[in-house]
Amino acid sequence: MANDHKLGQGATMQVARWVAGLTHKDLPTRTKDVVRLAILDTVGCGVYGYQTPWTQALLKWAQAGGATGGKAKARVWNEAQPTLRAADAAMVNGTSSHAFELDDYHNAKLHPGAVVIPAALALAEEHNVSGERLVTAIAAGYEVMIRSSLALEPSAARLRGWHLTGACGPFGAAAACAVLLGLDAERTAWALGLAGTQGAGLWAFNADGAMSKRLHAGKAAHSGVLAAELAASGFTGPTQIYETSDGGFLKAFSDKSSVAPLTHELGKVYHLDAVSIKPYSCCGSTHAYIDAALQLRSRLGNAWDSARPVQVGMSKVVDVQCGFDYVPSSALNAQMSLRYCLAAALTDGQVLPEQFSEAKMHDPALGKLAAQLELVDDPALDKLYPVHFAGWVAAKVKDESNDWMRVDILDPTGSLAAPMDAAAISRKFAGNNPQLAVDRIAAVALDIERYSARELIDLLVPLVGARAAA
Repeated sequence: MANDHKLGQGATMQVARWVAGLTHKDLPTRTKDVVRLAILDTVGCGVYGYQTPWTQALLKWAQAGGATGGKAKARVWNEAQPTLRAADAAMVNGTSSHAFELDDYHNAKLHPGAVVIPAALALAEEHNVSGERLVTAIAAGYEVMIRSSLALEPSAARLRGWHLTGACGPFGAAAACAVLLGLDAERTAWALGLAGTQGAGLWAFNADGAMSKRLHAGKAAHSGVLAAELAASGFTGPTQIYETSDGGFLKAFSDKSSVAPLTHELGKVYHLDAVSIKPYSCCGSTHAYIDAALQLRSRLGNAWDSARPVQVGMSKVVDVQCGFDYVPSSALNAQMSLRYCLAAALTDGQVLPEQFSEAKMHDPALGKLAAQLELVDDPALDKLYPVHFAGWVAAKVKDESNDWMRVDILDPTGSLAAPMDAAAISRKFAGNNPQLAVDRIAAVALDIERYSARELIDLLVPLVGARAAA
């Protein structure tokens, strides 16, 4: 293994040195708080997602070819005993965390929690590391994953068809796992290189609402664990994975990429501090619109008149991503449809998991309202997005007048500008998972430095008798 002073000075090595040298004491108080909240939110999403058909299908696959006996050292959240290797547990838990569009997101257009936290918890459980190291690892993973997307220029990469959670997620998971394994700078760079060469995730799922989107987070988590474990064993990866001109991540994934966001004020500015928690069970790019629709509903009468004309301001990226005509098919199709989500918000006054039941998604009245919405191109929103996940909704006040009421939202509920606190996250967790002792889980997650990953995961098993009743 090369001496550190002989290693390269490029962006990959600079990131690797930062990851390898990061300690719990280096993290600002705000950043530690964000990590603890993210742990609480993500495990809540993951336990809820355990019951979905796509998570169960993946779990069945993983267990069929997974570890047995002493090799099984990591648990699937919701189950009492280890049945999988860490990488496979990370994949299942990552998929379950991203399973119903409840997990956190960042305006870099990705979902860090569903990737980084399942990877970190799986490896931390296997190695029984301290809560302090776990928090440090998760902070490193979030930061590297977010900066990887910012370096691509997220809107440009998204418009090329990349799902950035899958493309950038392996970097975040690998960085977290490198911290947990105590890798030096060179091996951390190998882990990043091995992670980057596995990055993938295509937006083609939107064509028919396929399950593949759910897998992207889980596969990214798996890739990061694999990358770090291979690097620890001496398996080399490219130490210029980001910046090399022939086959480097930045050039391959985006025509507008820049290496600068990877290292600019690294260790001084933590982009993870701006992570958003979801109050609604749908694509984060729809949340400002839902906020606006709920305000309009309240102001104009909660019994919404489905014949009332409604206009919706659209940025180019959100229009491509979520502005398609709504045709009932899968839950994902509805969760990605701005038209359906707004129809549900205006009609029901909420956009929660129950709005994505088969009966709701095939409700003719919701479908009719979704089709009636007028989507309007708004160049002003293009200038805001994705720094701000902004949007507006306007409705005609009375049929006989030309008066309209418009609500503009710059940053949605759950964002840094309108954050959800620990109590709100706990209520979200409890509402989706009545079979769990959520108060105790929250107490451990929000004070995780005094506990271990194993102690937290112990609490993710349903209470006796609750599984059958739920």
